[in-house]
Amino acid sequence: MAKVISVTNQKGGVGKTTSSINLSVALVLRKKRILLLDMDPQGNASVGLGIDTDELDETIYDVLLNETSAKEAIVKTESGVDVMTANGDLAGAQVELLNEIGRELRLKKALVAVQDDYDYIFIDCPPALNVLTVNALVASNSVMIPMQCEYFALEGLSALVSTIRAIRETLNPSLKIEGLLRTMFDKRNGLSGEVSKQLQNHFGDKVYQTVIPRNVRLAEAPSYGESAITYAPSSKGAKAYLNLADEILAIAERKADKATSATA
Repeated sequence: MAKVISVTNQKGGVGKTTSSINLSVALVLRKKRILLLDMDPQGNASVGLGIDTDELDETIYDVLLNETSAKEAIVKTESGVDVMTANGDLAGAQVELLNEIGRELRLKKALVAVQDDYDYIFIDCPPALNVLTVNALVASNSVMIPMQCEYFALEGLSALVSTIRAIRETLNPSLKIEGLLRTMFDKRNGLSGEVSKQLQNHFGDKVYQTVIPRNVRLAEAPSYGESAITYAPSSKGAKAYLNLADEILAIAERKADKATSATA
């Protein structure tokens, strides 16, 4: 059964979509079966993997409204990543689900049909706490938090941790923080280093060792409908996401070994 991870931060512009796309492609290259859910009405994760969002018949919007199945809304891409797509229609789901009973559970129920088809399902969340983000968090096993190492990011992180705690207490008791990912990192910036240390002191091994640098190739790749890994494989950004994929798989292997030892 797939592990479902929401990639989220209530602050915009921190690299959520870039991380979702590149980590998904990196894990495909490590022979993992990956589904990427685009839960942002802007559809950037879909476009960033070469999908024309204006030509879509079924999207995650139709899934949330129970008008189509999860499998019918999945598009296969040249990268090897399967994508449950989104476009501007998704913005309407927030209004249309407003008075629906059990609206927070729509995505969780829909994913049951596809969870055995993948190793990891990543959900690229919108930069807001709304019914779309809540659906993602309820459907997830854990949360990956991309963030820049700057002062205001710490304030936003505190609010996000509170949101995760609230979801855990009311709708998803098993939800946990998968890891914090430092993005757009500039080692020449003293504040970046200071904030990075604060994160490590507070969250310990929840902070990934891999750091994503500020890199122009990461910013260019989506305009070509590609990940940085396929667009500029030798770039620092591409190599960082490949390293992140290896780190995530190593963590998963250690946890599996520990669980096996505990039951032996």
